[in-house]
Amino acid sequence: MTTIDLIAGSAQPAGTTGQNDLKSALKFITCGSVDDGKSTLIGRLLVDSKAVLQDHLAGVQRAGETDLALLTDGLSAEREQGITIDVAYRYFNTENRKFIIGDAPGHEQYTRNMVTAASSADAAVVLVDATKLDWKSPALELLQQTRRHSLLVNLLRVPSIVFAVNKLDAVEDSTLAFQNIRAALAAFAQAAHIPVKATVPVSALKGYNVVDAKPGWCGYEGLSLLELLETLPSTAAETTEAFAFPVQWVEKTASSSADTSQGRRVFWGRVATGGVQPGQTVTVLPSGQTAVVAQVLNHARQPKSILAGHSAGIVLDREVDVSRGDWLLAPGSFAPSRELAVTIAWMDDEPLVAGRVYWALQGHRWVKAKVKRIVHKLDVNTLAEEDVSELPPNAIGHIELSLQEPLATLPYVRSRILGSLVLVDTASHKTSGAALVL
Repeated sequence: MTTIDLIAGSAQPAGTTGQNDLKSALKFITCGSVDDGKSTLIGRLLVDSKAVLQDHLAGVQRAGETDLALLTDGLSAEREQGITIDVAYRYFNTENRKFIIGDAPGHEQYTRNMVTAASSADAAVVLVDATKLDWKSPALELLQQTRRHSLLVNLLRVPSIVFAVNKLDAVEDSTLAFQNIRAALAAFAQAAHIPVKATVPVSALKGYNVVDAKPGWCGYEGLSLLELLETLPSTAAETTEAFAFPVQWVEKTASSSADTSQGRRVFWGRVATGGVQPGQTVTVLPSGQTAVVAQVLNHARQPKSILAGHSAGIVLDREVDVSRGDWLLAPGSFAPSRELAVTIAWMDDEPLVAGRVYWALQGHRWVKAKVKRIVHKLDVNTLAEEDVSELPPNAIGHIELSLQEPLATLPYVRSRILGSLVLVDTASHKTSGAALVL
């Protein structure tokens, strides 16, 4: 399977049924190239939806003007340099929906922060700055970082992707600009097999089509960006896969006399896939021991069956060796392996070369992982797969890993949790890459 095959296969997230609850909070990120107006767009969403207090708004005044970007850029380095470095989350709600916004950085060296935000997002708004493009040309070229971020959010299986063409108020012919940019985005998305919900013209600075629709502007008659976001589904929990549970914490003694665990240890964590209920058999990874679930507790320590996406405390019918980082799995449903083929989003400052050893993190389990082979690198401009001996920083490629201990995985197109690994440098402990299982 090639990287492009993985992109094509990621169009429909596992577990999506079309019956997603639109009343649940939508977690989305803004991404794109540097200075495309991501922070300003979020500031406009917050201000026009009346989610900012007056004293907070007064605190982001510069030379008598409101700097909307400062509503999310809170680090001193961000304010000094006028850039976004870390991911900032903001919360607001409308009459129809609650939202959690992640403002992701656009600079290439902070790609790792953008990937972190995208990995748990329900939607991504990719901003495109019209003033940076040759908008008069029907064959205009998109910015490299726009292409990279679009590929990354699709590789990370963000269910809904929206293009927002910004700063159209600053060009001579906004209708022509939007027409040509929308065509370029559509051609790129089609070539990369990226499913796009919509392409919306906006002006984050003036507020056009952000919260309130501006009918006919740029020849666009669709929903405003916020109206569109209100219609997008939240990510469905992976309840259709077999049961998998990463153990985060082992409670060695009951904390209350009201507990019915009879002194047995309680294994706490969040159900990754499937569901758990008393009476079902589970296998412990890596020991291979089996046991029967005697009791399941919810977050309030009440007995209850638990589905994927929710926290649970599991009590087994007998004492087995289970520690933080172990997995409880449905017997026979997984084939733990030491050999993995993965797509990698490389985020280290040093190139990735074959032979290097890293820590691989899946759930709460750490294992050593050796880079066995670099298969290819994806050219974000041409989408061609190139034979290379190393992957430079911020590259996307396909590699093979050899693990010191087996892990139970699923293809990433089926499970965002069981199909993903984080590679960490063994010396510096820096996050080096995000690996998606093929």
